[in-house]
Amino acid sequence: MTISKLKHVSVKTTLLASALCLGVVAGATVPTLITGQPAARADAVEVTAPAQPVDFTNVVKAVKPAVVSVQVKTEIEPQTIQNFTIPGFPEFRDLPEDHPFNRFFRRFGDQNDQGDQNQKKAVPHYAQAQGSGFFISEDGYVVTNHHVVDKGVEFVLVMDDGTKLDADLVGSDEKSDLALLKVRKSDRKFQYVKFADTLPAVGSWVLAVGNPFGLGGTVTAGIISADGRDISAKNYESFIQIDAAVNKGNSGGPTFNLKGEVIGINTAIYSPSGGNVGIAFAIPAEVAKDVINDLQHGGKVQRGWLGVHIQNVTDDIADSLGLAEAKGAMVTSTDETAPAFKAGVQVGDVILAVDGDEVKNTRELARHIGRADPNSDVELTIWRDSKEIKLAVHLGTYPEEVASSGSDGSDTQQPAAPADLSEFGMTLQSSDEGLVVTGVQADSVAADKGLSRGDIIQSVGGKQVTSVADVQKEIAAAKDNGRKTILMRIKTDAGIRFVGLPLKK
Repeated sequence: MTISKLKHVSVKTTLLASALCLGVVAGATVPTLITGQPAARADAVEVTAPAQPVDFTNVVKAVKPAVVSVQVKTEIEPQTIQNFTIPGFPEFRDLPEDHPFNRFFRRFGDQNDQGDQNQKKAVPHYAQAQGSGFFISEDGYVVTNHHVVDKGVEFVLVMDDGTKLDADLVGSDEKSDLALLKVRKSDRKFQYVKFADTLPAVGSWVLAVGNPFGLGGTVTAGIISADGRDISAKNYESFIQIDAAVNKGNSGGPTFNLKGEVIGINTAIYSPSGGNVGIAFAIPAEVAKDVINDLQHGGKVQRGWLGVHIQNVTDDIADSLGLAEAKGAMVTSTDETAPAFKAGVQVGDVILAVDGDEVKNTRELARHIGRADPNSDVELTIWRDSKEIKLAVHLGTYPEEVASSGSDGSDTQQPAAPADLSEFGMTLQSSDEGLVVTGVQADSVAADKGLSRGDIIQSVGGKQVTSVADVQKEIAAAKDNGRKTILMRIKTDAGIRFVGLPLKK
């Protein structure tokens, strides 16, 4: 890499004065010469660095007793050969009767089953998992990750002084990857920590404390590298990114600010090798507080439910709808049981804000609705028919399992012959659901936008279509209105999506 250095150039006062008289100084402006005022000049950024390195010892002494190692006993399903339990050897499941290994495992089974070869029931087998956690109350509530305790049958907390405590699972939430444990029996008052009210700025010092590789209480330091990171499709919350060393076993452990407050719960790392490379992610305290409160008072997290399928708004879609910029969450489908449908939300609407808070994309909408109280009212700002409207929605409770349904696309009627839509380079065929894409030309507009054989075009420009003539009519109307793109509602095997296709002049 080449680094260019800037050199300071000095000019003698006499030459500068002469040049000013002539009005030929480089960079001089007319207003400067007329008024005689010096030209405005930006100063370089100057930051006062601390006189000495930061000392973390006081923070560590205060918080370390509140951090625990979490040991989880999980039951694993054993593999069996005939009547004998052989854990961890699925490759030997279907060996011939006279195979040497089969005879070996039969003898192995004889020894362990005390000669009872007719035993049908497999003996349960267990594995040990480890993670981290921290006390949030003096009576023994401990926060950790859902993936640490998932499928666990026994839980043991190991404190910083080596004390082991049995614990019970109060509740666990997969969506946020958070879980809450409670010490089973103890008269002891535990040292605990609290969640921070605000997130420190990017660049602020933080400490990660946990149980990496089962080593016990370990402290690492770093800074907040970024916030608002999206790292998982399953989890719609955003994460704090830190560069403090976090490894396997740190999961569920706290990240502290220099006040000893928990600003996040370590939950994931980015690593090609599985070890620390300086990119770790923590669940923000503001998210954890709400989830943990729900788990503590009922063992289950309840989230608001709008009941829509959504997609991000692309530049093409924004242009086709007359939106000034590509933002918001576009509704691709809903049903009559959903709160959104009952409130008047329609397919093709773009949700721009919730209670006045801007929605930039689908994840932001999911966060807004998910964090809202079930059975509460919210106001949606919606873009429809080239203008904003407001809709009040009474939210439901997010179902345990949101069922997905849809037609299999079968058509018992005799299909019409395919018709060519040269505007976009595809052939279409009428069906009860719309126009089925029967072919897509390579290097065409349709291919570029991801359309493929079997997709079904349900609407064009907001109007339902049943023939190529309908499509051509909407294309012509869009061109007459000065549109550069046309919006199509497409049904695919993966669900409903909207696509903006550029129009030819």
